[in-house]
Amino acid sequence: MIDPIILVRKNILELSPYSTARDEYDGPLGIYLDANESPYNNDYNRYPDPHQRILKERLSQIKGAPAENIFIGNGSDEPIDLAFRVFCEPGKDNAVSIAPTYGMYKVAAAINNIEMREVRLREDFSLDVPALLAATDEHTKLLFICSPNNPTGNSFPAAEIEQIIQAFNGIVVLDEAYIDFSEHPGFLSRLADFPNLIILQTLSKAWGMAGLRIGLAFARKDIIAILSQVKYPYNINIVAQRIALEQLEKKRQEQIAEIRNQRKWTEKELAGIPLVKHIYPSDANFLLVRVEDPHRIYHKLIGERIIVRDRSKVPGCKDCLRITIGTQEENKRMIEAFNT
Repeated sequence: MIDPIILVRKNILELSPYSTARDEYDGPLGIYLDANESPYNNDYNRYPDPHQRILKERLSQIKGAPAENIFIGNGSDEPIDLAFRVFCEPGKDNAVSIAPTYGMYKVAAAINNIEMREVRLREDFSLDVPALLAATDEHTKLLFICSPNNPTGNSFPAAEIEQIIQAFNGIVVLDEAYIDFSEHPGFLSRLADFPNLIILQTLSKAWGMAGLRIGLAFARKDIIAILSQVKYPYNINIVAQRIALEQLEKKRQEQIAEIRNQRKWTEKELAGIPLVKHIYPSDANFLLVRVEDPHRIYHKLIGERIIVRDRSKVPGCKDCLRITIGTQEENKRMIEAFNT
């Protein structure tokens, strides 16, 4: 298996990262005259910890991963973008992803002038492992897999994901944004087994913190160190860090279990509606539903002030709506609107 550090761009390896005032002093609280901040305390006058030490320690306890293996980003979009900036030479290297999948991989590739090669999932949304590996070449630095996948909702077999990680001579970015809703454990407990693996998770979904924009990346410590050198110094503001710590003390198991139960109930109710042609199996907090005349149904729901996602133009998702699982009352209202 390849040493991922040899894949890092030469200019990134030679980078002298910006050193903040808080990098140069790590002692007890004192009189801060080092960062040109306002001296008048209003809870926000000081810069936040650029390394998010306390938040990482709490996440380490919850996730079972050492703090040195955790990167905290402004949403998962930040580590996605950083992966391109760290590993891919613009105009030269390329990346591979499955399709359909989360659209930001392709957008981040385009922003960084990196060719994105998309490999279609099979008709049943299963992985085509030989096709994925065949799409790579000596200039392929990143390979993206989202499991459970967005917008399809399905998880991919662990054996197939492991096969890709072992066979690919680049960085595999495994996006587990929806792993809390899955029956599968994911790969975080096996992170140390795969030096070329970056796992993405988030506090936006099961933890209910989408508004705080807290994305997580897990990888070996030297990869995390490089991501941390390239990120903007104070990427997670002081308010987001404080509230995230507070929210992490709240138990989410009951809410996650209820979302799973509501997913089953919603799937059963949708299956009885004639306009619904197929419901794809889901391991996430949403259902991908193939319907008759998706545009009409989408606007009909909008008329009832119920907002779903029209995915009918996404390749492989013809005639499909993506429906997030809400509360019991919200799901009942959506079903009633479908039936009227």
